[in-house]
Amino acid sequence: MRAPRSLVQLIGPVGLVVAAALVGATVSRTTEIYFINALVAVSMVVALYVFVGNSGVLSFGHISFVAVGAWTAGVLSVPEAEKPAFMPYLFGFLRDTTVGNVESLVLAGVVAGVFALLVGLPLMRLSGLAAGIATFAVLEITNNVLRYYENVGPGLNTFSSVPETTGLTQAALGALVVIVIAFAYQRSRFGRQLRAAREDPAAARAVGVSIYRQRLAAFALSGFLAGLAGGLYVHFLPLQIDGVYLDLTFITLAMLVIGGATSLWGAVVGALAVSALDSVLANAETGITILGWSFDVPAGTRLVVVSALMALVLILRPSGLTGGKELAFGSLRRLRPAPAEAVE
Repeated sequence: MRAPRSLVQLIGPVGLVVAAALVGATVSRTTEIYFINALVAVSMVVALYVFVGNSGVLSFGHISFVAVGAWTAGVLSVPEAEKPAFMPYLFGFLRDTTVGNVESLVLAGVVAGVFALLVGLPLMRLSGLAAGIATFAVLEITNNVLRYYENVGPGLNTFSSVPETTGLTQAALGALVVIVIAFAYQRSRFGRQLRAAREDPAAARAVGVSIYRQRLAAFALSGFLAGLAGGLYVHFLPLQIDGVYLDLTFITLAMLVIGGATSLWGAVVGALAVSALDSVLANAETGITILGWSFDVPAGTRLVVVSALMALVLILRPSGLTGGKELAFGSLRRLRPAPAEAVE
């Protein structure tokens, strides 16, 4: 019975992604863009969950891995003839190399994963507030390097000429790949050991679990998945360095917290729910018509509302909308009336 029960925990997130993709296929192209964005957000939030949810260590720096993945995929997929126009100072091996869509996504994940591994070597010895501040420092360093070091990218210029291959299908497939990898990791011996260390570090050490090694492995895997998400992102829309910085850091953390940081189900629910809310509010900022009534809201309202929602969730339901638990048939059976006892 354990295998089918664990399979349900995968079917739930996968079903949500497939449902979002199917609904997105029935709407107009203008609306479809919001569904694509939501599916890319699922990849980012699940990547963040792999480390934060399993380790219990908060990271403010994971968008740096998204940025590295986006820069890797973007630089390598732009045709060689077009690179000098907006990236004139690239290193020679980057200027003279162009790869296809799939290759750029794989390389985005690999480069970001290696970067996360190197960064994690010293950082994974930290815990609590110190770890969070240190990862935020990584975000700041990465942002400034990509912003001003034009040998590795466009600097302050917007990425252009990147093939826009992340449509609804690719975004959904990318999200499914990230979800399956995250599920396989959390069900593995390594994921179980890391969660045990999260719940009781002293007991985990007593039975021989190396908390440092488990955190480092999760950090590197999470970086790989974040880099893959960054590759999907840069193939979706033209990016500028501020597009993978503080605002994206906040919104991904909000999605994880609102959905439930300690479960894969919560990460997917939070990503899709907050994406839907964010899309509605983004439209409202530029003017929206509902039932014949036209109105708009001040710029920045979406971040205010999402911030208030995150604060409300933390106050009323700290474990998130899903309670930080995976979807299971048992929770559904509890909603049914108990069968009447047989009369002897």
